[in-house]
Amino acid sequence: MNWDFKNAEELLQICSEQDMPVSEVMINREMQLGGVSREAIMERLDESLRVMNVAVDKAILDPVKSMGGLLGGEAAKVNALDEAKIVSGPVMHRAIMNALAVAETNASMGVIVAAPTAGSAGVLPAVLLSLYETRDLSVDTLRKGLINASAIGYIITRNGSVSGAEAGCQAEVGSAAAMAASAIVEMTGGTPEQCCNAASVALSNLLGLVCDPVRGLVEVPCQTRNAMGAACAYVSAEMALADVGINVPLDEMIQITYDVGRTLPESLRETAKGGCAVAPSLCNACSRDAALSRLKATM
Repeated sequence: MNWDFKNAEELLQICSEQDMPVSEVMINREMQLGGVSREAIMERLDESLRVMNVAVDKAILDPVKSMGGLLGGEAAKVNALDEAKIVSGPVMHRAIMNALAVAETNASMGVIVAAPTAGSAGVLPAVLLSLYETRDLSVDTLRKGLINASAIGYIITRNGSVSGAEAGCQAEVGSAAAMAASAIVEMTGGTPEQCCNAASVALSNLLGLVCDPVRGLVEVPCQTRNAMGAACAYVSAEMALADVGINVPLDEMIQITYDVGRTLPESLRETAKGGCAVAPSLCNACSRDAALSRLKATM
């Protein structure tokens, strides 16, 4: 049996023929192509999940300023928010906090899991851990969510792009949201078709999202976009589970996203020459921070 697949259409065909979820097909692919055992794959998944957990806890329990000085303490503020002011519900509240936390850890040179990139690393752990904690799911279900997401990430990387410099933030946070949406669907009992539909909806919802990092750093507006990506994943998954949303096959949506990304002007593809990166208030604040840093260095 050849477990390899090049796109979502081939993935769904194997899922149907073998009566397996996306996660199980991906595990078999990794065992066959990578020459590794199931146990070894589980160990790698557990290590990635451990790193995700630490990345979240680090920023919440011991917040520090980021290397660029633009972030620090945001996740802890969300964690301390008065319950009466939590408008998004417990699952989404936890997801927002997790997403902000991982972005902070990344910006302060902590260890994260690039899923699929460092700039979008908060989306997947935000979703996986919030669902795991609020739904009282098993560790095995958590592993399935992660390996499911990796299958979607692989397909996007092979047929599109996950690079902000190449295709904008839609290629980073958009891809992460697609991966997370698919994971949610499998973790909550959805079908492989619904997994791919959720991923397609997530990509369509973030289509055209530009990459405009202030000072060229993966800090602002990257952090809040990770939280937005997590929210998009939940919305997309719920619609897919209800069999509603746009009817564009995932393979087509990946190509559409790539084509749109390639048409974005250079100023909106990680060059810090457009979008939020040129907001006067942010630029002025950055100039003041830089001046203070130089002054402290001479004292």
